Amino acid sequence: MSVLSEVLVANKNYVANFGDKSSLALPPARQFAVLTCMDARLDPAKYAGLSEGDAHVIRNAGGRASDDAIRSLVISYKLLGTKEWFVIHHSDCGMEYFTDEVMRGLLANSLETAALGADGFHDVGKGPGSTEGAFIDWLAISNTQQAVADDVERIRRHPLVPDSIPIYGYVYDVKTGSLIEVPAATKAGASK
Repeated sequence: MSVLSEVLVANKNYVANFGDKSSLALPPARQFAVLTCMDARLDPAKYAGLSEGDAHVIRNAGGRASDDAIRSLVISYKLLGTKEWFVIHHSDCGMEYFTDEVMRGLLANSLETAALGADGFHDVGKGPGSTEGAFIDWLAISNTQQAVADDVERIRRHPLVPDSIPIYGYVYDVKTGSLIEVPAATKAGASK
């Protein structure tokens, strides 16, 4: 069952109350960016106190510092003036439940949605699958705090990222809503 009609009705309601949002400036008003996970339990606007137009929010699976995420952060700074960046992963992330090898195997077996059981993900689909997954770094997470630190370090070392931008590292706790600092990440991301 599709949610298309629900989305379109919600959009009509949004348009009816759009107000002066058309006058929001292109650069984010609070001059910062957040790189976080696409997990549906995370609402960066709520956990970071954002209103429309306040900040750039870049989302991907795991909130990882992929090439594309760094591309977005560089654009955010170079063209739109952000001055601070946050890398925010979260507890109980689905990226912790598989490895690159598991993902590649699942895709090789079938392209249907896998199931998560007590022993991890397993394929329930019928083939065919594809071996194209072997060419992708899935950026799975084995230790959330270390992944935050690694991502902040990767961003900090990138030749297109100026030393003047502080990069903070946090883990969002899905049970409490708290942002928990990862001191090693924040230290690595300190501006110079």
